[in-house]
Amino acid sequence: AWNYFMSIETPENSAFIKKWHAFIKDKKRVTNDPMEAHYIGFNMWAQAVKQAGTTSVDAVRQAMYGQKFKNLTGGVAVMNINHHLSKPVVIGEIQEDGQMETVWRTEGVVKGDAWSDFIPESAKLTADWTYPWVCGNCEKPKHLN
Repeated sequence: AWNYFMSIETPENSAFIKKWHAFIKDKKRVTNDPMEAHYIGFNMWAQAVKQAGTTSVDAVRQAMYGQKFKNLTGGVAVMNINHHLSKPVVIGEIQEDGQMETVWRTEGVVKGDAWSDFIPESAKLTADWTYPWVCGNCEKPKHLN
């Protein structure tokens, strides 16, 4: 399921689409969810590099946690310690022209979770990548050292 539609009307989305069409030189080309994900991710990475004062992977990874960036659907995405984003959820209905009409959206962000609390095998798992923890699939966080 994707959580971004080109047809969502926000100033950020309109500006993004305008820049995309100018770059690609084709106003018929559409934008999509992976494009928004990369837009958010790259901008969070740039903020983290500035905060860390380096492009060192370990330093930037630690600076990523808690980064916030306005997404294109009218909310703010937040990077969690599990490498998943918290962001608004939008549900749409496909229209005859292939675009989406929003039929429902959350009032705020939904926390990105690596594991489902509703599946017994994964309900006990945790994902925490903050130093010194290295845990994406374990019941208790593990130390690097």
